[in-house]
Amino acid sequence: MSADRGAAVPATASVPATASVPAAATGARREPAYTVERLDRAQDLPRQVWDELAPADDPMWGRDVFTAMQGAEIGPDSYAYLLVREDGLPFAVLPLSAVHGLRLDRVVGPRERRLMAPVARAFPRLVRVPMLFCGNFLGQGHVMGRGRLPAAVARLLVREVMGFARAHRLGTVVFKDFAPDDLDALRPGLDREGFFTVASLPDTELLLEQPDFESYLASLPAKPRRNARNKIRKFRQAEDLRIEVLDGFGHLVPEMMGLYRQVMDRADQTLDVLDEDFVRALSAGTEQRLVACFQGDRLVGYLHCLFRGRGAVGARIGMDYALAHRARLYHNLHYAAIELAITRRCRHIRFAQTAYEPKREFGCELVEQTYALNHTGRLPRTILRLLLPPALEAARAQALAPRS
Repeated sequence: MSADRGAAVPATASVPATASVPAAATGARREPAYTVERLDRAQDLPRQVWDELAPADDPMWGRDVFTAMQGAEIGPDSYAYLLVREDGLPFAVLPLSAVHGLRLDRVVGPRERRLMAPVARAFPRLVRVPMLFCGNFLGQGHVMGRGRLPAAVARLLVREVMGFARAHRLGTVVFKDFAPDDLDALRPGLDREGFFTVASLPDTELLLEQPDFESYLASLPAKPRRNARNKIRKFRQAEDLRIEVLDGFGHLVPEMMGLYRQVMDRADQTLDVLDEDFVRALSAGTEQRLVACFQGDRLVGYLHCLFRGRGAVGARIGMDYALAHRARLYHNLHYAAIELAITRRCRHIRFAQTAYEPKREFGCELVEQTYALNHTGRLPRTILRLLLPPALEAARAQALAPRS
């Protein structure tokens, strides 16, 4: 990790701060002129403009989330934002996250990690690669903007992304976890630059159409409904356990991090690992609640929930595994978060790209997402095309497979 964590990558002469698509006159109507410039920080875009461009109901796209990322050690070494202007006015933004030493053995599936383990021990530098992530490092990928991207903007953005990657020696370029519609809008640029696509792990989303939690439970199929009521009953029968919803929880952050580390130690993949600085920075301006489970006065589990518009997300979870199974902590934290989102009249709540089986039981739908990948070098690009798709597809199939 670089010492100047969260700092912007410095500009170089080989990457112009602006580029443009010239306007073309067609009859009486003039086509818009598009230019692109690079911002160093999310705060460089006024909050009102950010809110106009960002997805209205996705809490992971609030400006404060990106500001918190910049000041924390969660994975990327630096950040930048490509701002497209239409006739001088803000039109679209693509966030960039640069990781100069990504640990490949931490982002593949368990089988691939076992195969890579001898190499990682003997030659640790071989499993560290420089990579540029486009979109949201912590959430679903989008280009923030006013409607669908014109082909000219797609070509301009992707060209600037590849120029940025070459200038800063970030060989591998990934448009991470993009929704199909957003990726289709970028196709003119992606195809021109030689990107290829692979299905990534889907998100999980629960649509909330019920007026209250009891109605939600009643809407579940018979077996999930019985399982839910049984897990809720067993939790309530456990001695000295209770769940509270907190809007102020700064004093609990050190305990939260300890429980979060227990979850991450058991995770199949660890692209990002949140730290205390990130959680504390979020508390400044993000609409959030902590669904907290206590045993007596001791925090033993939590689900950190964020809100934006009519959307909610259970962003990160932490649990004490000494009692997690016996108390059905995982399920009961999620049920409490679902009840909270219903109470707040959210239209949906999303959860992380893990533990698909219980989330199907909650009634979640899978939200398909895609990687678009490329490399700045011709030979590495050819190797990536051969090796990455089968590895990512195998990891995806393993993650989605039913667990005994």
